[in-house]
Amino acid sequence: MTLFQKRIKLRLTDFDYFLPSTRIPEYPSKRRDHSKLMVLHRKTKTIEHKRFYNIIDYIKKNDLLILNKTKVFPARLFAVKDRTDAIVEVFLLRELENDLWEVLVRPARKVRIGNKLHFTKKVHCDVIDNTVSGGRVVRFEYDDEDFYKIIDRIGHSPLPPYIKREAEPKDKERYQTVFAEKRGAVAAPTAGLHFTETLLKKIEEKGVKIMYVVLHIGLGTFRPVQVEDLTRHQMDSEYFEVPPETAIAINEAREKEKRIFAVGTSTVRALETVVVSGFQVTPKRGWTDKFIHSPYDFKMTDALVTNFHQPKSTLLMMVSAFAGRKFVLRAYQEAKREKYGFLSYGDAMLVV
Repeated sequence: MTLFQKRIKLRLTDFDYFLPSTRIPEYPSKRRDHSKLMVLHRKTKTIEHKRFYNIIDYIKKNDLLILNKTKVFPARLFAVKDRTDAIVEVFLLRELENDLWEVLVRPARKVRIGNKLHFTKKVHCDVIDNTVSGGRVVRFEYDDEDFYKIIDRIGHSPLPPYIKREAEPKDKERYQTVFAEKRGAVAAPTAGLHFTETLLKKIEEKGVKIMYVVLHIGLGTFRPVQVEDLTRHQMDSEYFEVPPETAIAINEAREKEKRIFAVGTSTVRALETVVVSGFQVTPKRGWTDKFIHSPYDFKMTDALVTNFHQPKSTLLMMVSAFAGRKFVLRAYQEAKREKYGFLSYGDAMLVV
């Protein structure tokens, strides 16, 4: 580690700020692209206040806009435990193999290996193992119907823990981007929630190339950092894909010195994971536990679209590494004064 790195080494408490509950919306804006947009200019350290549809004014012809097309599935299920008839919440995390899932259960103390949990008369699961993180491994049994169709029918939208209300039917549409395609996330890529099909079409008509990656966001995005020394924090692994056509577009943009706009911290993680040398990327799929915090040299991100994040979160740390911690925290204070909404159903930020 260099003397410069030692001098700017940051700790968990450097990313703390007061977030009043009144700044955390329980519902999204009535129109996706009418949410507020705070624009941060890194070079001049200046701030503008706009609406999200104004983002088109900051993207130029031949720029590259990259979106995360992961799709949230209704991962929150409720079951009746055999023999006791106790109600158990089962939160699907990821499928390990056919019909074998890693899940979280609540109340966990009531669910043991050997228990059977009934969701409907024809759908149940057997608890077959515990996980090191306190979850369970279960095997589902059901009739010949497609399992994901069953989930869509009986599952509830997995709203973040800081949204205190129960999920409603309209959350299945609003807690989802309009370009969502590949099922696998249990949390939405919230920066993408502000885009509409009409806005994306206008951006494309301007001569901007739009490409996609996949990163299935897990519950780790809400897990608090427990260590003061950030170098000791371990990120949860999340599945990602950077397809060949996206890699080609990125490499062409780099060669022509065009800007890359990354929509969301999940997109940044996917892009920065696949850098092979210099400013080139290679198509890849797999799992990433990349933790981006200061000091960090971003190779695939020239501008960032994001939401306002929780205190002490890895998401805030990434944005701070991109725009500068003091500037970002100053912007957050201004956002509170200007009554911006924070977190998943909140407003947006563009860092250029």
